[in-house]
Formats: sequence, C-alpha cells, structure tokens
Amino acid sequence: MNNIISRQALALCLLSCASPAFAQDGTSAVNGGIEEIVVTAQKRSESLQKTPISMMAMTGADIEKKGIADITDLRTLVPSLAVTPHPNSATTARVFIRGIGNNHDQITVDPSVAVYLDGIYIARNQGLSAEVAEVERIEVLRGPQGSLYGRNATGGAINYITRAPELGEFSAKQTLAIGNYDQFRSRTRVNIPVGDRFAVELGYLHSQKDGFVDNSGTGVARWGDQRRDAYRAAILWQPTDALQLRYTYDRSDINDTPVFMVAAPFYPRMADRPTAGSPLVRNLMPNDATSQGHNLTISWEVADDVTLKSLTGYRKLSSITNQNYLTGVVGPFPLILTGFDQKQDQWSEEVQLVGSALDRRLDYVLGAYYFDENGESADYSAITGRPRMDRVATIHNRAYALYGQATFRPAFAEGLYLTGGLRWSRDEREATLDQSIVPATGSPTVLPHGMGNNHFSNLSPSFVIGYSANAQINIYAKYARGYKTGGYNIRASSVARFNEGFGPETLASFELGIKSSWLDNHLQTNLALFRSNYRDIQTNIQSDPSNVAITDVFNAGKARIQGFELDVIAKPIDALTLSVSYAYLDAQFQEILDQSGNDITFRYTFVEAPKHTLTTSLEYRFPETTIGVLTANIDYFMKSKASTSTADPRYVIGDYGLLNARLTLSDIPVGFGNWRLSAFGKNLADKEYYIAHFNGGLPSAIFGDPRTYGLELSFEY
Repeated sequence: MNNIISRQALALCLLSCASPAFAQDGTSAVNGGIEEIVVTAQKRSESLQKTPISMMAMTGADIEKKGIADITDLRTLVPSLAVTPHPNSATTARVFIRGIGNNHDQITVDPSVAVYLDGIYIARNQGLSAEVAEVERIEVLRGPQGSLYGRNATGGAINYITRAPELGEFSAKQTLAIGNYDQFRSRTRVNIPVGDRFAVELGYLHSQKDGFVDNSGTGVARWGDQRRDAYRAAILWQPTDALQLRYTYDRSDINDTPVFMVAAPFYPRMADRPTAGSPLVRNLMPNDATSQGHNLTISWEVADDVTLKSLTGYRKLSSITNQNYLTGVVGPFPLILTGFDQKQDQWSEEVQLVGSALDRRLDYVLGAYYFDENGESADYSAITGRPRMDRVATIHNRAYALYGQATFRPAFAEGLYLTGGLRWSRDEREATLDQSIVPATGSPTVLPHGMGNNHFSNLSPSFVIGYSANAQINIYAKYARGYKTGGYNIRASSVARFNEGFGPETLASFELGIKSSWLDNHLQTNLALFRSNYRDIQTNIQSDPSNVAITDVFNAGKARIQGFELDVIAKPIDALTLSVSYAYLDAQFQEILDQSGNDITFRYTFVEAPKHTLTTSLEYRFPETTIGVLTANIDYFMKSKASTSTADPRYVIGDYGLLNARLTLSDIPVGFGNWRLSAFGKNLADKEYYIAHFNGGLPSAIFGDPRTYGLELSFEY
C-alpha cells in the first residue's frame, strides 16, 4: 500500500510541476482568471496559494451557491472532513479531519478539531450545529495546527469569519427561501454608516424545515424538525487610521426535535429509510439550545509594519436535549431514554503582535493566550430493564499559552522561505461527578462523590521550508505537532476511573505540498501529502457490552495516518469553472494495550476515516439576456465506506454519492437594487444513506436527508 501511495504521489507531483513554461510571471490574476482568495489562517492576511497549509476556503459567494447553512453542510464540500450528529442530540456536531475527532458529547471531553468564530475559540460541540447570521468566509485547515492554534487542534481547525461593518456606505440584503418539507428561510442584513468612522451592522436569520419522519406517538409532530434563529449585531469604530475597534454580538437558538434512529442491520445490509416512527412513543420533547457570545477585537498599527491586536471573547451555552431510542422495536417501550441539561460559559483573552522586519524579509507573529471555562451537565439515562442513572458533572478549566512564529526569506536565495513556530501550553482541569441509581421502586442509591484535578503542559513546534519558484508555484515541506488536552469521562465504569481521568494525546505530522497556478491563472492545482504519528490516543472502550451507557477512556494506543489531498480548479473559458477535490486516507492503529498490557490492536478501527472522498463542482454562466444572467451550479460528493465504531468493526457506513444543483438568475432588471432568483436541489437522486451507525441498545442508524428542493429570492441594495 505504501508503494502505491508513493507512486500516486509522485505522479501527482510531476503533474503539478510538469513544465514551468506554462507558468506566467505576473503576480495577479488577469481578467477571466481564477479569483484570488485571501485567508487569515496564519494570523495575517495572505493569499491562500501562498499559505503552506493544506486547506480549503469558501467565500461568501461560495456559501450562497453551495447552500451552506451550518457546519454539517461542510461534510459534502471538504474532503478529509466528516461531520456527524451525536445520537443523543443532532445539535451536537462531531467533527473529524483526517480521521481525527471526538465521538463524545460529554462536557468533560474536549474536541479534536478546533472551531473559531472571528478568532474566538468555541470550546464545546454542543450547539455547534447552530447557524450564524452573516458569514463572510469559512476556512478549513487540515492537519495539526499546534503553534498558532494551540490545544485541541490535532485534527485541524475551522475558522468562521463574519462580515465586518462597512464604513461610509449604507447597504441592505434580504434573502427568502421556500421548499419542500415546509422549508422556509429568511436572512436579513442592514449596514448603517454613522459618519466616516463608525458603522453598525444588524443581522437576523430564521430557518425551519420539517423532518421526514412523522411521530405517530405523542409529543412533537415529527422527528428531525429544524427550528432555528440567529441574531447578530456588529459595530466598527475607526477613530484614527491606525486604530480600529470591532465589537460583535451573536446568538443562535436551536429548537430542533430529536433525530429518528432505526434498528439497522450490520454492513453490508441496510435498513429502509423510514417515514414514520412507532405509535408507542410517549411525550417526545424538542431540544432547546442557545449559543451566544461577545467579541471585542482591537487592532492598532503601531508602525507601518507592526500591528498589535487584542481579541477578547465571552461565550455562553445552554443546551437541553432529549432522545428516545428505538421505542417499539422489541416491545412497547424505549430501549433507552436520555436527557441532558448542559450550561457552559467561557472567557478568553489573546494578545497578538503581527509584524514584518528586515525590509519585509522577516514576518512574525507573537502571542499570549488565556482561557477560563465553567460548566455543568445534568443528565439521565434510562435503559430498559435497568435502574435509571442520574448524573451531575461540573468543570472548571483554565488554559495558558505563549506562542510565536516567524518566516524568514533570505536575500541570497530568492524564493526560499523558512518558518519556525513554537507554542507553550498549560491546561488546568477540574471536574466533579455526582451519580444516583434510581430504581423503579424504592429509594435511590447515591454513589461516592467523584472529583478530579489535573494539569498538563505541552510544547508544540512547527517547521516549514518552502520555495516559491515564481509567483505561481509554492512548494513546501512542513513538520507540525498538535496537542489535545486530557479530561474526564462521566460514563466511566467506576468513580475511581473518573477521578483518575485521562491524559493528553499528541500528533506529529509531516507534510509535503505544492500550490501552483498555470495558464495565466486559469488552472490551479494544489497537492498535499502527509504522514502523521498519533500517540497516547484517548481511546473509548465499551467496558460492559451489555450496557451501552458505560464506557472507559484510556490513553491506550499508537496509530499511523497517511494520505494525500488534491484540489484542482480550472477556468478554461470565462463562463465555465470546474473544480475537483479528492482525499485519500489510510489510518491504522499500530498498538493498543489493555490494562494488563495485552496487545488488542486487532479489535480496533479508525472511525470516520473513509479511504476515498471526492467532491466535484461545475459552474457555467450563460450569456446575458434581457431578463438577467443565468448561472448553473452542479455539485457531486462521494465517499467510500467508513467504520463508525472504534471497537466493533461491524458498524460501517457504506459508500454513497450525493448530487446537488442550483440554477440562478441574477441581475434581474427590476429598476433598483440587485435581484436574484434561484432554484435549488439537494440529494437530487434521492439516495438513501446513513450519517451515523452505532450501538443504541441494538444496532442503530440515522439517515441523511432525502431529496429536498426549493426557490430562493434575494435582494441587495
């Protein structure tokens, strides 16, 4: 297999570097070329093509054309990225990049992919499926981002960058969409300038869609309903040319109903997609999650090439979720009932010094970071035939970090650049656990109080050596190490196991990449080959196979992850844009030892790590007509089969493909403003597929959405 990878990689490298005669000397795209995307993945604005990171970035226009509403929509657009719902709550998104992620929904366990909103870290996966009122750009960084992003970015990072208010210009935008399953979506944005130095932007979004499974019992009418609202207020004040203050408040409310799960046979067999649940379901309740935050970013240009930046963030989460497992499958009762009431708040402060020196041959970023988090989670799980388990867990986490990264371009070797980075991190983690066993009759049994207090430290370096042969070719070799902090497991088999907790895991990644532009910037090919060594993996082990509510987490293993990612964009003519993104992933455990030191590696597989993932896109802009400009967008996504259970290889989601399309009539001559009308469809072939397959007391699965379609009208002034 390694030889195959090597031959494929060599061929792709030769394809990317084949003949420099095709490369142009210009430093900017000519008319009709591929649009340049500016990203801030390295804490400064730079071209995506100049950034030595395997990443994908979607602009505001891409977000609209692809119909991206929340983080779950990214799973069909970014190879190497997987986003799945947790069975307990579809509002809790489990995010994986290159096979690295977190299957838990516990408040005591941190994610492996860091999610940022305007530079502010979002610590919890709960409520992560929320929608943001106005997103300007989304950046998905693949691989560990240790030196600049710190802890909990072993898999990678996702940056949401929202739109900043515009000075000196009034603007407004309204979008309305309707569709099958009673889809309705309204997005409103207004930008109000106040003089030349101050501006306010207000945004509101309402989104709703009915689920495709009726609830034949009592309670809410359907499984999988979406009812979401998002609010945003932003202020930009620029008192001088050198000083800028930006404040943003965002809030997202989710009132979805629980997703429906079916009893599902093991792969390769598959259940039929349901349309109604059991009439035996009683009092099915909706979820209620609210995520909100404040962000104050102050930027001061100390000198022409030096900027001092402060990012202050406060975020708050309230998440109430409910789930009913498989009522009516084996009798007139649910196999499991769960309920969670989780509250969390966090405060962070980051100071950055971003600058250049030595006639801009040296670029640097220096930073200091502080994070403080408090949370409480009250939950119950009632398994048929067993007493109910009630739990209350609390957390208090602090994190400190100092980091720096510098890029040097020596004068004696034009095109060569060297980057070095280092981050020191310290995590202090406290948690408590109170549990009660509540029988159907009789008094509850109160278990011993659990309490853990651990701290961890880490140094995460990164090194890059790169060479820009000309303005169109950027070749780099990169080493980076990522670190995910330890935590506690509230589903542990004993209080002693909870108190002990589990330690950090680390990942060291080696990456070789090339980013290139050809044919007067009408063709871009980006390729990244990587190999990662994964150590002290936080492995989830189901200690009691007869009780799915009990699991233990151990730093049990070692693994090797390797593969490559290829992104190609072609614009052969002005009207046509084609893109292909492909990821190959080979992830294998190398060693897992049980508590007695026995090698049990053969029992384990990587989850959400398909060997092949492909996304393709076609956009064609038809000649202008008297009623406007017609544009067609067609997207196809394919992924090969993937395991979904670490310790049970029978849980597999088979390969599937999804076809999406959008037809847009823009520049409609109504007389004022810019009008746009779109017809859209997702999963046009009505493919039946799973998005989750797991042990829910019996083998269970959650289906992805069937065919959806609708119309969208947008007005911008």
